[in-house]
Amino acid sequence: MDLFAQQEADHLFAAQPLAARMRPQTLDEFAGQHHILGPGKLLQRLIASGRIGSIILHGPPGCGKTTLARLIAAETDAKLISLNAINSGVKEVREVLKDATNEVAAGGKRPILFIDEIHRFNKSQQDALLADVETGVIALIGATTSNPHFAVNGALISRSQVFALESLGPDQLAELLRRALGDAQRGLGGRGVEVSDEAIDFLATATDGDARRALAALEVAVESVVAEGGPVDREVAMESLTNRVGGYDATGDDHYDLASALIKSIRGSDVDAAIYWLARMLEGGEDIRFLCRRLVILASEDVGNADPQALVIAVSAMQACEMVGLPEAQLTLSQTVAYLALAPKSNAATTAIGAARRDVRDQQVIAVPKMLRCTHYAGAEKLGHGEGYQYAHDQSDGVADLDYLGVDREYYQPVDRGHEAVMRERVTALRQRLRPASE
Repeated sequence: MDLFAQQEADHLFAAQPLAARMRPQTLDEFAGQHHILGPGKLLQRLIASGRIGSIILHGPPGCGKTTLARLIAAETDAKLISLNAINSGVKEVREVLKDATNEVAAGGKRPILFIDEIHRFNKSQQDALLADVETGVIALIGATTSNPHFAVNGALISRSQVFALESLGPDQLAELLRRALGDAQRGLGGRGVEVSDEAIDFLATATDGDARRALAALEVAVESVVAEGGPVDREVAMESLTNRVGGYDATGDDHYDLASALIKSIRGSDVDAAIYWLARMLEGGEDIRFLCRRLVILASEDVGNADPQALVIAVSAMQACEMVGLPEAQLTLSQTVAYLALAPKSNAATTAIGAARRDVRDQQVIAVPKMLRCTHYAGAEKLGHGEGYQYAHDQSDGVADLDYLGVDREYYQPVDRGHEAVMRERVTALRQRLRPASE
């Protein structure tokens, strides 16, 4: 490389963000993931053998998926071909596979095809990889922030080893930050800025295991005080982290996992946990319409008639949130979540309709008793429709002692909690009157 080319390369490197400049150059520099890269672990053995099959790396943002793919290629002395599923299609994939086939056929080493955000590929795009993956023309490394068992074709999963990467712990992030501060060539060691331990600890904790966010925030903090020559304290570090909650994917695992945590916390009557998970979703930019729909469903599914007012409140919340929007809608959502969490719980209505529909599907269909059939047309009386029917409102207590089903079936089983405790007593008495055939 001539002098001018080296200068251009140095300038381009210096223009990169800190996270890119501090990218590990060897596996020894790679932080964390000892559960898959530690001595004797499967991925470590595969790398040491120099024969990488197709693998899927999944984990949260900033845990090192892209970096690990590059290091695997370097350690195995394989050519790395990178595609991003967001801006690549079947055409690009086929061109890469064709070139790889030609290279292997000519006696070259099998290249590694790295596809970032592989879950963004649709089924046909993922299917385009299958033949070459199976024949070994390429070694595929796919990276995804989503659960691959949901986001990647089963056929591709079955041909790949799946490795889950974990978020980095605060201690590991703090070590990365200190390494960046002490590195004068790649990092911030030449900036002459003092960074307090409190600032490092804050960034290591507040970035939720995302090394890229932590390094980006550190770079912003340091560069913001260079001109004045002041230190980076905790307050400066807080200002540099503009978005406390990063990497929230409102269509991926975060969306489903946090929604699950919210619903299960409300169902379990833990109001504090429920409010926290609600806050996480709101801070991440979750769609309030989705939240409202889930709360309306929960009001019937998990509270039911133990507190009939729960559904009224949930529907009212949905209407209110539609009218006022955020940020004020957070107050309505908080009120509703708190009410539902503390309400007495019953899934009696849920299990009742489930059991009844199973009977409809699996057992002989019960014919409508003649007394209950429609009488609003000529000839119905001759068919015996309505014969024996008694109008409930003509009875002194509003109940006509009739068997409205014709067989002995019980679906609704109220629990002994909240308003359903009252309903439980009433349904027991009514069944004795309406099911004389069961005696």
